[in-house]
Amino acid sequence: MSRTLYVITGGAGFIGSHLCEAIVANDTDSEILAIDNLRSGNLQNLKNSESSERVHVSKIDLVTDEINEKIGDAEFVYHLAANPEVRIGKTDTEVDFDNNILATRNILEVLRKSEFHGTFLFASTSTVYGEAWVMPTPETYGPLLPVSMYGASKLACESLISGYASLFDFRAKIVRFANVVGGRSNHGVISDFVKKLKTDSKQLEVLGDGSQSKSYIYFSDCIAGLIACTKLGRDIDVFNLGSDDTINVLDIARIVIEEMNIRGTNIRTGFGDGVRGGGWPGDVKNMLLDCAKLKQLGWRSTHSSTDAIRLATKDALKLQNERRS
Repeated sequence: MSRTLYVITGGAGFIGSHLCEAIVANDTDSEILAIDNLRSGNLQNLKNSESSERVHVSKIDLVTDEINEKIGDAEFVYHLAANPEVRIGKTDTEVDFDNNILATRNILEVLRKSEFHGTFLFASTSTVYGEAWVMPTPETYGPLLPVSMYGASKLACESLISGYASLFDFRAKIVRFANVVGGRSNHGVISDFVKKLKTDSKQLEVLGDGSQSKSYIYFSDCIAGLIACTKLGRDIDVFNLGSDDTINVLDIARIVIEEMNIRGTNIRTGFGDGVRGGGWPGDVKNMLLDCAKLKQLGWRSTHSSTDAIRLATKDALKLQNERRS
């Protein structure tokens, strides 16, 4: 009996490598093609997997390289590859265009030419909502007015996917993430705080006024949600994926300080060049997603935002220790 083929772009990255492992563990008849430019440093995690013989890694840059693999035979294509850094769009407007919009168009063109008729799943973002005035924000909220190049590029990708799926007869699931944290992540607020405190434990500079309040989801809950949303829904569908609550930046700072066993740190706010208390231009200050739609499929977030931050901080510190040893 032939195995079910999964294609995962960004398959050696933070979320992608965990998704590879989850699929291998839960689907014994699976075979995975992980497409990645291999800049993330997570390739070793895939090689160390007990079932790595079912995970085939192809070094491809979706922006510049030709895609020769026969991905049209896949039943599921998870498109996770993207620029993960929101802030860079202020100084370089090409990064998001190339790595998000152009890369997505390139993978869609390959699928079109290979007559793909499976399920395409796209990792989008809560930033497509911009500064939403309805919270928790449902998938039906509009108009969608992103305030960053990252959010704008992801919204453009959503539109491309909808058009391609409609015209060329495949299913598409667009998943708008809250902030995903946990093992193997090497960017974001937790990493920033850990690096700063390693340099100077006596003071911690916080971007923005510290009251920024957002939803954080632990990576294992994110992976479970990604898998759940492929099972049901319309041929073209949109799902929010996040926890049921929020945590502010000052509380995140206090958790990181506590987990690092540091005493006497002076937390200073107001740094960065964001507006209205945000940390940087394009920073959405408050975010909470309405995930009722995904919950109807049986998925639940098992960790609060606070729990996710604490677990992710432990993961980050453990990863640092392993790299030093």
